[in-house]
Amino acid sequence: MTAARRRRLKWTSQFPESMSDSPISHHTGGEPPKKPEDDSAAGAAGAGPAAAADGAKAAAGSDAGAAAGADAPSTEEQKTQMEQAYAQMRRKLRMTQLAEGIKHKVMVLSGKGGVGKSTVATGLALSLARQGLSVGLMDIDITGPNVPKMLGVSGADLQVEEGQIHPVIGPHGVKVISMAFLLEDEDAPVIWRGPIKLGAIQQFIGDVAWGDLDALIIDFPPGTSDEPLTVAQSLPNISGVVVVTTPQDVALLDSRKSINFAKTLKLPCLGVIENMAGYTLRGSGEPNSSISVNGPEGTAIETECDSDGNWQVTLDLFKSGGGESAAEELGVPFLGRLPFDPGIVRGGDDGVHRIVADPECDSAIAFDVVVKNLQAQLPEDSGPGLKII
Repeated sequence: MTAARRRRLKWTSQFPESMSDSPISHHTGGEPPKKPEDDSAAGAAGAGPAAAADGAKAAAGSDAGAAAGADAPSTEEQKTQMEQAYAQMRRKLRMTQLAEGIKHKVMVLSGKGGVGKSTVATGLALSLARQGLSVGLMDIDITGPNVPKMLGVSGADLQVEEGQIHPVIGPHGVKVISMAFLLEDEDAPVIWRGPIKLGAIQQFIGDVAWGDLDALIIDFPPGTSDEPLTVAQSLPNISGVVVVTTPQDVALLDSRKSINFAKTLKLPCLGVIENMAGYTLRGSGEPNSSISVNGPEGTAIETECDSDGNWQVTLDLFKSGGGESAAEELGVPFLGRLPFDPGIVRGGDDGVHRIVADPECDSAIAFDVVVKNLQAQLPEDSGPGLKII
């Protein structure tokens, strides 16, 4: 494959050539733009080719020739407009064709930040891939993309071939796409207004060569605003929404909004996952003896050693059972609980997910239970595979 056909894609003002209509651009945070000398120049600088033409026409005043030249688009402008229209048409066609290549598409939402949604979305993708399924993971968090770091692929480059972006291959063959791959500097902020972000999301959907997938997992930023709404309206035949929460009431308030978001858009709510549900302490003592453990605020917790002298106690750091209660109250399935596991934290920082590092640990087992319950909720006729968003 020649370099002319397959190119490295990084943060630029536009995607290369055939994706010249891309909204992907970046403000580096350096020198602020210079103030235009007059109003007509300001219009030309701030609003693109059309406004630039209007500004030139106004500045020309009585010069009819200059005004006529500003009104008539150049051959190069016409070519650019045609390329943009063609690229947009192809993107819409590919969005429609996604329904044929991906069996299930699952949106992973949370109404509140800090509940571990990206960690859960990544764990779902890896658990499905461990079953031998072909899985994709789309990181829709434009301003705070963390999925590549969690999977240990943050330094990878995206490649473009024949106008399509090829996702990075992560652990267990998971195909990954994220804004993080486009940043030359991981500390650089993405300073975009809504319409530009939405255009980038549509490119992630329509310009990525996902191929046939059993599952596409889509990880969103917190909330129920532009990003999930754009995907829900752009991606055909979404299998449903998974809501991630922690047990405490503050998180549950916002999780209910995510559930009602799905109901409002008539998307199936596949269920609620309660994350950080408890921290398990383990130890040993005399076989069949009683053990007292100091819990939060010095509360004594009594337990028993088994016949081998082993004991364990689970501390409810963020209360317990809130996710299940909310699911029952709102009439949606409860998919299960995931433990509070310091190994998840270390794995996210090191780029080796807990499921990959220790596939027999409590967290990996809990993810397998959640995925089994999730698969039971998925429709059987939604395409050739499973897509998680």
